[in-house]
Amino acid sequence: MEVRINNQLVEVVEGTTIMEACRLAGIHVPSLCYLKDVSQNASCGVCVVEVKGAKSLLRSCITGVTDGMEISTNSPRAMEARKLNVELLLANHPQDCLICDRNGNCELQKLTFTLGINEKRFVRTRKEHYERDESSLSLVRDPEKCILCGRCVAVCSNVQNVKAIDFSGRGLKTKISTFLEAGLGQVACTNCGQCALVCPTGAITEKSCVAEVRALLQHPEKVVLVQTAPAVRVGIGEAMGMPFGSLVTGQMVAGLRRLGFTKVFDTNFAADLTIVEEGSELLRRIQTGGTLPMITSCSPGWIKFIEHFYPEQLDHLSTCKSPQQMFGAVAKTYYAEKTGIDPRDIVVVSIMPCTAKKYEARRPEMEGAYLYWKERLHLTEEERFYDVDYSLTTRELARMFREAGIGFAQLPEEEFDNPLGESTGAAVIFGSTGGVMEAALRTAYELYTGEKLDNVDFKSVRGLQGIKEAEINLNGTTLKVAVANTLKNAGLLLDQIKNGASPYTFIEIMTCPGGCLGGGGQPIPTNAEIREKRAASIYLEDAHKAIRKSHENPEIIRIYEDFLKEPLGERSHHLLHTHYQEREY
Repeated sequence: MEVRINNQLVEVVEGTTIMEACRLAGIHVPSLCYLKDVSQNASCGVCVVEVKGAKSLLRSCITGVTDGMEISTNSPRAMEARKLNVELLLANHPQDCLICDRNGNCELQKLTFTLGINEKRFVRTRKEHYERDESSLSLVRDPEKCILCGRCVAVCSNVQNVKAIDFSGRGLKTKISTFLEAGLGQVACTNCGQCALVCPTGAITEKSCVAEVRALLQHPEKVVLVQTAPAVRVGIGEAMGMPFGSLVTGQMVAGLRRLGFTKVFDTNFAADLTIVEEGSELLRRIQTGGTLPMITSCSPGWIKFIEHFYPEQLDHLSTCKSPQQMFGAVAKTYYAEKTGIDPRDIVVVSIMPCTAKKYEARRPEMEGAYLYWKERLHLTEEERFYDVDYSLTTRELARMFREAGIGFAQLPEEEFDNPLGESTGAAVIFGSTGGVMEAALRTAYELYTGEKLDNVDFKSVRGLQGIKEAEINLNGTTLKVAVANTLKNAGLLLDQIKNGASPYTFIEIMTCPGGCLGGGGQPIPTNAEIREKRAASIYLEDAHKAIRKSHENPEIIRIYEDFLKEPLGERSHHLLHTHYQEREY
């Protein structure tokens, strides 16, 4: 079909919306509620356009084009209506931009400037003043900043199938809330943070612990260790003004040193450790008739999802802790012994693409190092400590870099410290959906067959599709595996298991779209195109690594020789494995 947009002739296919047609023509029509593949509820009224012959302005995000349609996106009528709709939103919005977490990266703020709005013309119509919801360990909700766009509701319901938040009330009393106003920390929220990632304002943000970490960096008696997840190295550059998907591993390490961390380590070390333990667990289950399919347990949002909604299937989970938690346990035992540092003086900070990691770090099961030292050092209850003390998102790290005045793009490339900074290409790909599966198969193949795997690229499990499946030949034994990202897709695979129809031996599940590189703590915006660029950088780093199999990491070999002794052994059981439980919230 042919349509005319601002006097420009554009060819589009049937079913195209006006907004999509405009973008094909290089014309941006703003919106505060529309988000491709997430939300199309047309609630904000900002995307209105004028169409010749139409009695009223049309919302371009939901209106399909017709052949010969004549559209004006910038007519006086459309522009005035767009401006008026934003002004009405501002009437109930707090004027605290200077101290808001989203200052400088707020869609409402940006649109207000773009439309030339420089005064508040309308008085507040909402009588109630809503309290901040700080009940969650991962997220903070500020209903005063909510513009009722519905993006958070849509992503929680349609992408994650969790439905922890929804609209409540009517008319001027309409708001986004949780069941019975209980707060995010008291309902079946998985802490995934996708709501914060799609929110156009500061109504939902991560619960920041930047101030606490900054204070510890100045503490003269504390040894502050930092670990960095694989997806952070392809996200932090964006947050510092570099192109989407920039691979900045070396600059990130340099920046962390300049912030004052005692040692800069890599979560990828623990990812390699996870693969050795998880791969051994999978082979044991296959050989001994254990519960299959076995499902990966690296993603804390996914773990909370199964605990809430499918607790009868918890036996299918690998008992392995996530790399973040394995690192913390090893840092406060193995590394403490190796260096002679009192574990009570060690602070472990993780940099994660994930808001759910904040919750995971405070799970009561995550005190392996404390239990290891309890009798040895006669620790009291007052001296109790977690394996990981603080978890920062990619966005929080960017904030710390900016506060410290670090010119990130000009930093030299530096290497991680050892021994907990050595890693392989298998660990790097943990950052993308399918990466844990591929890394596990690289190791499982050699452990199972005793033969060398020459081609380590299992490309059949790569890609950002919601569910992927593949068949892997282990020297005559065929494993059927599946990879899923988003909790909605996780539910589909769990329903298969529930119905006795699952054909798989091994399943990888990641909470967020695209895996960790699309995590709730990553830079804003994050969309499908950006996730593709981040994934490409993840696989590029893997391809350039000298060692690409987790079990060949020399520091992993050394930690078993010197400390853990064997995979799935007694010490590994206490430090690297855990259990899960049914929970209400």
